Amino acid sequence: MTVATDTALQVAPLSGHTGALITGVDLSEPLSEDATTAIREALHQWKVVFFRDQNLDHAAQIAFGAQFGDVTPGHPYEGDSAPPEFPQIHTVSPAAYNHRYGKQYRKKQSPNGPKWHADVTPLINPPSHSILRAETVPPYGGDTQFVNVAAVYKGLSEPVRAFIDELRAEHRFGADVSADRSTEKIGDLVRSNPLATIHPVVRVHPETGERVVYVNPSFTREIVDLAPRESRHVLDLLFEEIGRPEYSVRFKWAPGSVAFWDNRAALHLAPQDFEHVEGDRVLHRITLVGDVPVGVDGRPSESISGEYFGAA
Repeated sequence: MTVATDTALQVAPLSGHTGALITGVDLSEPLSEDATTAIREALHQWKVVFFRDQNLDHAAQIAFGAQFGDVTPGHPYEGDSAPPEFPQIHTVSPAAYNHRYGKQYRKKQSPNGPKWHADVTPLINPPSHSILRAETVPPYGGDTQFVNVAAVYKGLSEPVRAFIDELRAEHRFGADVSADRSTEKIGDLVRSNPLATIHPVVRVHPETGERVVYVNPSFTREIVDLAPRESRHVLDLLFEEIGRPEYSVRFKWAPGSVAFWDNRAALHLAPQDFEHVEGDRVLHRITLVGDVPVGVDGRPSESISGEYFGAA
């Protein structure tokens, strides 16, 4: 199905729940009001949208994102790894990962990121959106998957939904790999600037009003209201649901491709299947300033450690 708008822009859904390809728009130019509205509406429905054959550099990517919100620094742990003059850019590549976190740490965790996750959820206000563009990609491998966690919530049985609506969970950077104990650079970063927040397990989306499953295997350490054994079982159930293929879409990168996702309603899974393939994979990400999550009961998230993540 192709959805036409009153501009040249076209929105073509790519799966039953998640992802749409948008054509008929040049992201290097200022967008019309109609185009901006159409992209926002597509994000609300499909959670992630994709563009092909875009000619963007760092400045143009930042300018595109600024039409949808304030652009953050590249990452709370970016340090000296951002490109010169562009602190908003977070480069995703094996070399950037080594520089940012340490070579030995890379061996324990893929340079292409952790498990299913939304970006930087240990913050009190995780980014609202992420925009990732491809500069260089290998000839095959390195795809990224996205999952619609509003659809995951709807797919749960009513008793389970009612149960998790009242729960809260701790999100912490390095929760799945004990980064705080690492002797690599990542350990110094986490110990000097720990990031941790208690978020609702079910978040109410601030624009659509949808309820979304707001936990992920990379950053969620435990459900604070439950005993450790109970927490592990509940999280494993939710992580299994997040991984069900009917809720996801898989995107194949090419130079000039752009993925733009709602970080409040979509998780993504970075690839670990191309390190042996000849050819580098270099992508550049920006994120937009997010709001503080609110649960079904109206309670906002509570910071354990870390500052509000504002504009660059």
